[in-house]
Amino acid sequence: MTHEHIRLTGARQHNLKNLDLTVPRRAITAFTGVSGSGKTSLVFDTIAAEAQRQLNETFPPFVRNRLPSYGRPEVDMIEDLSPVVVINQRRLGGNARSTVGTITDIYTLLRLLFSRASEPYVGESTAFSFNEPAGMCPRCSGIGMVVTPDIDSFLDLDRSLEDGAILLPGFGNKANTKKYWYRQYAESGLFDPAKPLRAWPVRLREALIHGVPGKQEGLLEHFTRIYLHAEGEMSARKQAVVERFTTSVVCPDCAGERLNEAARSARVAGHTITECARMEITDLIPVVRTVTEPATKPVVDSLVERLEAVEGIGLGYLDLARATSTLSGGESQRIKMVRHLGSSLTEMLYVFDEPSIGLHPRDVERLTALLRGLRDKGNTILVVEHDPDVVAIADHVVDLGPGAGVDGGEVVFQGDVAGLARADTVTGRAMRARTEGRADPRPPHGRLRVAGAGRHNLRDLDVDVPIGVLTAITGVAGSGKSSLVTVLLEQHPGTVVDQSAIATSRRSTILTYTGMADPIRRMFARAGGVSASLFSANSRGACPDCRGLGVVYTDLAFMEGVAAVCGTCHGRRFTEEVLEYTVGGHSIADVLDLTVAEARAVFDDPALTPTLVALADVGLGYLTLGQPLSTLSGGEAQRLKLAGELRNRPEGGLYVLDEPTTGLHPADIGRLGGILDRLVDAGNTVVVVEHNLDVVRTADWVIDIGPDAGQHGGRVMFTGPPADLAADPHSITAEYLRRQARAG
Repeated sequence: MTHEHIRLTGARQHNLKNLDLTVPRRAITAFTGVSGSGKTSLVFDTIAAEAQRQLNETFPPFVRNRLPSYGRPEVDMIEDLSPVVVINQRRLGGNARSTVGTITDIYTLLRLLFSRASEPYVGESTAFSFNEPAGMCPRCSGIGMVVTPDIDSFLDLDRSLEDGAILLPGFGNKANTKKYWYRQYAESGLFDPAKPLRAWPVRLREALIHGVPGKQEGLLEHFTRIYLHAEGEMSARKQAVVERFTTSVVCPDCAGERLNEAARSARVAGHTITECARMEITDLIPVVRTVTEPATKPVVDSLVERLEAVEGIGLGYLDLARATSTLSGGESQRIKMVRHLGSSLTEMLYVFDEPSIGLHPRDVERLTALLRGLRDKGNTILVVEHDPDVVAIADHVVDLGPGAGVDGGEVVFQGDVAGLARADTVTGRAMRARTEGRADPRPPHGRLRVAGAGRHNLRDLDVDVPIGVLTAITGVAGSGKSSLVTVLLEQHPGTVVDQSAIATSRRSTILTYTGMADPIRRMFARAGGVSASLFSANSRGACPDCRGLGVVYTDLAFMEGVAAVCGTCHGRRFTEEVLEYTVGGHSIADVLDLTVAEARAVFDDPALTPTLVALADVGLGYLTLGQPLSTLSGGEAQRLKLAGELRNRPEGGLYVLDEPTTGLHPADIGRLGGILDRLVDAGNTVVVVEHNLDVVRTADWVIDIGPDAGQHGGRVMFTGPPADLAADPHSITAEYLRRQARAG
């Protein structure tokens, strides 16, 4: 029996409205619809989650108990699933040892090549690994940096132990701390906890730092053991502590190359392995091709194939030594793709989350070729996507809507791409719409001169940014756009509205970030005649078991943590007593569950309305007020920041936005253009780094960087109105503007 489809019955996860759906196997299916329409709920939280859950169930209990636990999604039945590979936008992160080369296994192949062909001969491939004792520099243990505890930063000599003289985390004497580490010293009998450290004898301060043999561990030993010699991946919190209490210098023995002397001296094709790892991948490919010894042919072929895959996905400007922690979300997603391209597995289910993010139209073409390649190997591809060029290659389309949040969750179209283009849905209408270029660009009021820009791959650029208009900075990924705006802001300080995370706390929500929490709490307090603190999820009104989070987090140490809905409050966050107080028939938990659009109808309050209007204007009307900021995508985080700027009614400033169309449905891009125009019309200078050609064509001015990426970029290819850019014969961006004009 041939299984040709994945079948879902009764999908109700989040806002899905009891969907029945059939998705073809061994095909590319694109899931479209406005933000918040239910695409992620269907593809990731239902199909992918159930596939992963069922796969985990096949393992024995010993293994299963050590894997992340996936709850059963709200769906009656899913048939004919395959093992799933989820390729999302989450940054790779990783510790100091994780690089592009190690995460893709390309560096493993490079090590193997050097073990077979290097002069002089060094040894097995482990002899070229900075993560193995056989290859790592003994001085820095393969890190390339020597990290030394900064002992002077451990202590505030003007305080006593009781007053917090030990500045390391965990040594405080506050009432809400467990005080464990504080007591190890304050109650040891060796030190006077009430006397400022500056008044201590020198020998006692030395004992506090270095310890007393057999009696007391010193702060230096404690810090080294907990933070510097800890195994596994370091959390962001620990990394911040290390950065605060240490000094780092390039290793004097290996000069940052991480390897021991033997590995550093061996050469292949005239280059050391460190030199190869620091070359741009585009430049490394021809170097590897020059190795022609018969014994190395299988390794060379595999290495070239993997390197070309990275180049083919638009990341040829990276080098193998690049730390994974420095990659953007889009770069991380594409690196994950490369890891699967060489797989010989078939009948797999690959799930992608907007893989076109951060890609120039030229690189989107390369991406679509890779998606086709995965499909043609017999795999099923599900892709959540807004980019019309990615949707165009789909064999099947599922359009969700008709709106967002409670107004979404339905299949409004299912069929081929041509049918979607004729459909009377938001996506269908957006596909038929044509954005006209700006016929009469606004005149600038002056120029901001960027002089001698030489950051990263920029080549001592001098360029003018017009004042009082909208300028788009264009070019392929890696061409130098972000480097240019960094120099612009160094020379002309302004406001950056980027896609970086807004907060790291799990407790931060839309409500708290926008400042609407306090007015709403006071509203409940007045209605109930009680303290406003009762309605804070961080205070005494919070559920005691989940402490107001609504979920209980389980830290799995070496794997990603797992969150489960709190069994006491069932995700409501507050005690039953607090939930009895209402305003307009809504409890505080009900308010947190309201979307921005719903809250506008519920609250007519001058303390709330401007913020709610600004959030709706930037396309975030589907978010709930209680949504944790940690769950927002980069594009959503950026638009949330933009809403704050609109609410503050800015004028006369410089605003720089980094790809503001990220995560936006085509129908919302026009709304974004209106917001940018409002900023400009208020007297601001707005600069956007952008790939979306509709935004580029409606700008007043364009600065195109190129011609290509990495060391092949970094030059100004064009400055002027968008209409003139389209006629430029040397710009890659111009080529795609011309294609769009012909297609329209």
